[in-house]
Amino acid sequence: MGGEAMKNIVITGSTRGIGYGLADAFLSLGCSVTVSGRSQSTVDKAVAALAAGYDAGRVHGHPCDVADLEQVQALWDAAQARFGHIDIWINNAGVGQPAMPFRELSPDLMRAIVETNILGTIYGSRVAFQGMMRQGGGQVYNMEGYGSDGAIRAEASLTIYGTSKCAIHYFDRSLALELKNTPVLVGWISPGMVATEMITGQYAGKPEEWERVKRIFNIIAERVDVVAPWLAERILANTKSGVRIAYDSKLRLMLRFLLAPFVKRDVFGDLMPE
Repeated sequence: MGGEAMKNIVITGSTRGIGYGLADAFLSLGCSVTVSGRSQSTVDKAVAALAAGYDAGRVHGHPCDVADLEQVQALWDAAQARFGHIDIWINNAGVGQPAMPFRELSPDLMRAIVETNILGTIYGSRVAFQGMMRQGGGQVYNMEGYGSDGAIRAEASLTIYGTSKCAIHYFDRSLALELKNTPVLVGWISPGMVATEMITGQYAGKPEEWERVKRIFNIIAERVDVVAPWLAERILANTKSGVRIAYDSKLRLMLRFLLAPFVKRDVFGDLMPE
């Protein structure tokens, strides 16, 4: 990637799923990466796995609950102490929900979804912006998800999660306007449906329902190791604020549906609901 390859990246919620995939992709492109998750043990495991395939000096980890502002600040401080200038900060940490009516969700899970997905993104953006202003610039990206397009695709069984991502949609656009005349670039990432535990976890304890939806999900979804490198390359190449970097397109989805009778996809593999 030439001069773009040696950037320092911080990714919240990157011990598994799309966050881990992005960490792996950025490392493959020559970047240094700080991974983060809620517990020290999951962070250590992710760091060890990534360091086994790349220069260990380019991999760092620090635990962080993004719903705690002090912990988010500590994550920035740890990454900066290790790598110096932070070029890109990605607010990826998120909590999903089972596919069920919101009234059946526990209050604790509702709170976790709202605090992690909304407050965590706000805190991460605030800490990154302040740090990047002090260092003279940088880029902040927020992860969108189901619900980011508002009421266009409302889903009755994902009410709380979809609401949280709808809020991030507004936050992203408004933040980009606020920071328009600053050296901090703001963008948002839309990976589409990616085969991760966040998807399969919606159907935990519902094997019959999973079998019913798996066929269509195998058409719509894509593997992490396909989506993450595509996103990472475009994030590194981006120089504009207010840009949505989206993997899925109407054309890509249309082609998958047209080819579905002839090409059988199994993007979930052994990834099954527990």
